[in-house]
Amino acid sequence: MPLMDHPHAPPSSAPFPALLAIGLVIALLAWLLLGDIQGFRDAPPEAQPAAEADAPRVEVESREAETHAPTLILQGELEAYRELELRARQSGHVEALPVAEGSRVEAGELMLALAREELPARLSQAEDDLALARAELAGAESLLSRKLISRPEYLRLQARASRATAELAALQRQLDDTRLEAPFPGTLDRLDVELGELVQVGEAWGRLVDDSRLVAAAWAPSDALDLAAGLPAELRLLDGSRLTGEVSMVARRAEEATRSFRVEVSADNPEGRRLAGASATLAITLPERRVQRLSPALLALNPEGELVVKHLDADDRVVQTSVTLVDADLEAARVARPPRSVRLITLGAGLVEVGRAGHAGGPDSLEGDTNAPTAGTGAR
Repeated sequence: MPLMDHPHAPPSSAPFPALLAIGLVIALLAWLLLGDIQGFRDAPPEAQPAAEADAPRVEVESREAETHAPTLILQGELEAYRELELRARQSGHVEALPVAEGSRVEAGELMLALAREELPARLSQAEDDLALARAELAGAESLLSRKLISRPEYLRLQARASRATAELAALQRQLDDTRLEAPFPGTLDRLDVELGELVQVGEAWGRLVDDSRLVAAAWAPSDALDLAAGLPAELRLLDGSRLTGEVSMVARRAEEATRSFRVEVSADNPEGRRLAGASATLAITLPERRVQRLSPALLALNPEGELVVKHLDADDRVVQTSVTLVDADLEAARVARPPRSVRLITLGAGLVEVGRAGHAGGPDSLEGDTNAPTAGTGAR
């Protein structure tokens, strides 16, 4: 009787798919353990230089230095061109006041007369004494030539004649001092005496002011080294009107307390306006110099507190240069000391470091580059 196969007998060999899976696992483990032998190195790979495209993009504008005459603005006070305190040179009673207070006078015009009293008589006596002394001296010269008079006696007569001459001159001066005339044209700005009043020698009796020209006095800082006499200037008054003049004086030594120099600007006052003592703004035009005109926003401070600007050199490297502020207004600042021709960084200066390369572009370069850094983000 033939034997029948058992229905649950195991298969004689493993299926092919299982063997394939086992082989793949073993191969994967071996690759992970061994790694890429070709990739092993004794030293780390050298750093590759950053591509030029990775340099921060900045907007650059080529600038040429321009000629500019800066204006120095100072605050000052207007003074009359000439002002004199009038004082009596001879004592006496006021005899006449031919000029009223506030009136205009010309040079040499009589302003005050004092009573002469006994001065004319004393002057006449002095003239007679001088005539007698000269006659005696002339006779003594004739006697001396014939040796009929001694030398000391002749010298005594000569001294008497000289004394008489001096007394006559003093009396003549006293007589002239009773008539006080204007030393220069101007206005009798103040009159402090009345008719009949007694004035003493040296007593002030009035004030004469010549305001046909005005002098504006101000104080300039010690760094205003370009100031010099003859520079054009403009006086700006509080009512908005202006006078044209020039610098007439710059002090040679600064005041110790303020370290500033006194400056005076002279200007004509053709309309004779009462401006002495008023405040004014002095606008002095300084000598021309070469400057770069730029936006005040492009100026920065270095650690030493100096003003600097950033620009690119011929190799597109960022350079920082110290500058001196010449002047500024609402539209632009003008600085000195940068190169005459400069590739100024106008956008992105805060995102680049000095000495590093910067990718230069024109005014539209940042708009079309989506990878360029923008304000508020760091450069990559």
